[in-house]
Order: sequence, then C-alpha cells, then structure tokens
Amino acid sequence: MLRTFLVGIFLLLYLLCVAPWFLIYAAITAHIEPLYRVGVFGARLALRLAGVQIHVEGREHVPAQPCVFLANHASNADPPAVVAAIPKRVALMAKKELFRIPIFGRALLTGGFVPVDRSDPEAARRSVEHAIARVREGLSFLVFPEGTRSRDGRLQPFKKGAFVIAIAAGVPVVPISVAGSQCVMPKGAVAIRPGTIRVRFHPAIPTTGMTLDDRNQLSREVHRVIASGLPKEQQPPS
Repeated sequence: MLRTFLVGIFLLLYLLCVAPWFLIYAAITAHIEPLYRVGVFGARLALRLAGVQIHVEGREHVPAQPCVFLANHASNADPPAVVAAIPKRVALMAKKELFRIPIFGRALLTGGFVPVDRSDPEAARRSVEHAIARVREGLSFLVFPEGTRSRDGRLQPFKKGAFVIAIAAGVPVVPISVAGSQCVMPKGAVAIRPGTIRVRFHPAIPTTGMTLDDRNQLSREVHRVIASGLPKEQQPPS
C-alpha cells in the first residue's frame, strides 16, 4: 500500500509541476507531440516506481499508417502499459469522468482523446463519429472493445464501436493481447502490486473493402486473435 501511495504522490506532483508547461506550449504552438511524450514518460515512470515491468512482443507488426489498436482490458494498469508499449502517438476513447479532472482532463482533450458517456447511447454514437474523424485526419486510436474491465481477467465479448471506427475510416486494426495486468491491479483493487505486464502485438488486419456489415465478422476474428495470445487463465469463458 505504501508503494501505491508513493506512486500517487508522484503522479500528483508530475501533473501539477510538469503538465501545465507542456499544455501551455501545445496551446501556443499547436504542437502536441511534446505533451504526449511527457505524458507517456510519466506513465512509464509511474509503473516502474510501482514495480511493474512491461514486456513487449511484436512491435514490428505496428504499421506506419494510422490504425486502430484493439486490446483486452482487465486492469486500470492496461492503458498506461499499452500506450507506453505503442511506438507511435495514439489517442483513446475514455469515460467522460476522466475529463473532469483538472489539468489531466485538459491534457486528454488537447491530445485528441475522446470522452465517452456509457449511459447515453446517442452521446456514445457521437463519440464514435468524432473518433472516426480523428482517425481520418491521421491519428491512431487505442480502444478496449470489451467496453469495461473484466472482473476475472478473462476475455469478454466485444462491443462493435471500435470496428465501426476502423471500417468507416478505412484503416487496419492491430490486435493486442495483454497478459498479467489482472495480477498487478485487479478490477476493484486500489493497491498496485509489483509484477510483469506482457503486451503482444499481432499482425495488422486490413479493413480495405469492408463495409459496416462486416463488423461482426471482424470482431470475431480480432477476438480469436487476441485470445490466442493470452494465457489459459485469461481465455474467454467457455
């Protein structure tokens, strides 16, 4: 618990002392990359302070062009671990409550992140349309298609929004298998435990020629691929 407290203090100080300067720079120059890089560095350092190591496989599968990264989700440690592993700038679709946090929320908006209201289907549809527009502009996205964290770490069924984004924008999807994060910080846990999170990138799946009618087939294929890279204890419920 002490380790978790120290990580929290570090993140608070980092947010208050470092982020505002890069927010100002981004506002003046419209150059987002430094803000993004300092955010990723902070996330990576926080995980390291928590005793969490990230083991990455398959980075060579990440295409140079914009794409939609799709990963399983079992822990609050997933977003920082996966973003730190991706060798290019990405944005996320995140629950709207995160955007209300002072400074942090502004940084998310500046970085192109899209808020999602899970309780309002119409607002969720607008969020998907916003994400499609950003991908068409050249920004890659990371989406956790299960929609929420798995309680037991096992891969759950996917929602379709992420596949609509990829098909509508005409970009490939990159399946990502995340293993071990449920041991580092299970759903509902407050404390962070030392451990290893394994992030495995699979070969990109093109969406060229697909229509929205193909979204279910694409979802099933990505689900199969992600499951293939997970250990037995994270395989989908039978």
